[in-house]
Amino acid sequence: MKKNIFKILFLIALLLVVDVYSQTKSGFQIARLKYSGGGDWYNDPSAEINLLNFVKTNTTINTNAEYVFVDVSSDDIFNYPFLFITGHGNIVLSEREAKRLKTYLERGGFIYIDDDYGMDKAIRREFKKVFPNQSFAELPFNHKIYHTLFDFNFGPPKTHEHNNKPPQGFGLFVGKRLAVYYTYESNPSDGWADKEVHNDPEDKRLEALRFGTNIIIYSLTN
Repeated sequence: MKKNIFKILFLIALLLVVDVYSQTKSGFQIARLKYSGGGDWYNDPSAEINLLNFVKTNTTINTNAEYVFVDVSSDDIFNYPFLFITGHGNIVLSEREAKRLKTYLERGGFIYIDDDYGMDKAIRREFKKVFPNQSFAELPFNHKIYHTLFDFNFGPPKTHEHNNKPPQGFGLFVGKRLAVYYTYESNPSDGWADKEVHNDPEDKRLEALRFGTNIIIYSLTN
């Protein structure tokens, strides 16, 4: 009971937090990151729209549910507090692009990466360019990101099966702040897409949308 009251008060307070992240359009927005290397950064464009609509319906956060993308080399990345990276296969960052992402993160930006399958090697390689002195660290199950609004007591959900491995969530940090969150063998963003895209069961889609909500709330409050 106390936990539910706390979460209600938390969401009311969140209205004040969202105002800090003003953008060119009203409401919180996610920007898909366009990158080089051949990976399909653009797949499942309905994912962000459905997640943002879910967040607007189920929290006090005002969202702008549009699909937008920004090129990693563009100044437009600094207009969005939350960047989303996904796809299959390769991703390549130039040294200049890596430095820009580092600057974006050090200024308070947040990046969520979801391996849609086959990105793991490239993600780990390229983000070494962003933070040469860090490697992705697996987050413990008691980390805040798993308990902001909905509880995920065993970390990321298993939305899609890839290689019969357990789902994992990893992070890169700016100081003590989780600035990059990366899900592997989990693939919740597929659960955000329109139902007919992957034909996921409703319980899996709801689980994925709740998990995405946690990520957004965490990014806005940390």
